[in-house]
Amino acid sequence: MNIFQAIVLGIVQGLTEFLPISSSAHLRIIPAILGWGDPGAAFTAIIQIGTLVAVMLYFAKDIASIVGAVVSGLLSGKPFGSEESRTGWMIAAGTIPIVVFGLLFKHHIETTLRSLYWISASMILLAIVLSIAEWHTHRRTQQGLRGKSIHEIGWKEALFIGFAQSLALIPGSSRSGTTITGGLFMNLDRETAARYSFLLSLPSVFAAGLLELYQTRHEIMASSNNMIDLAVATLFAFIAGYLSIAFLLNYLRRHSTMIFIVYRLLVGTALIVLIAIGKLQP
Repeated sequence: MNIFQAIVLGIVQGLTEFLPISSSAHLRIIPAILGWGDPGAAFTAIIQIGTLVAVMLYFAKDIASIVGAVVSGLLSGKPFGSEESRTGWMIAAGTIPIVVFGLLFKHHIETTLRSLYWISASMILLAIVLSIAEWHTHRRTQQGLRGKSIHEIGWKEALFIGFAQSLALIPGSSRSGTTITGGLFMNLDRETAARYSFLLSLPSVFAAGLLELYQTRHEIMASSNNMIDLAVATLFAFIAGYLSIAFLLNYLRRHSTMIFIVYRLLVGTALIVLIAIGKLQP
């Protein structure tokens, strides 16, 4: 790819990583529409480091508080002695499913599942499931029931949302989309579900990015252009990602995810049509 393509893909990654519309799908769809080559799953995993840094900066105080509480709890022999340490362990528990499934199905994730058939199907299916989760949340609100806070997340919620996150391994599902959906089903309010989704993404995105960097290090270092393209894409992913986090948290304080549901349905349907008429190769 060239620098322009790297910038475009970096911005796409940053904007779509945290919105429930799937960054991996857009990094597959947009190059296909523009006639560019598929950047690949490894490229996606590596530039996610940019969005990882965006999360770490945006939630720096929360992360420092959680890490400090976990360490303090371990040293004092009371690992669940505070709300912050408990949240840290729930994030760890919620990370287990995506690590297990990511390693088991790594080959399929990088090959078969990048088909536009899979992406269009997952775009539509998650839109339907998210709409059901929204209906569940709306019904609870009408009954006067409040959503759970992030400190009320227990083992059941952590593992359920963790399994939901593992579905994001299928391009088109969306990490934030699946985890927010899981959070709504577990009775979290929308903003809390999004906040927990961002924090939950940290361990798995960090691990995946490092793994792909290690495994593709020879290809990356074979050309200075490769390194520059990755660095540029990662930088723009960071900038766009930081802005995307702020937007989504503010948006979900006052709105449902309906706009994203409609968007997913439109994109998924459009993909099927474009494949059917031969404009895109699946």
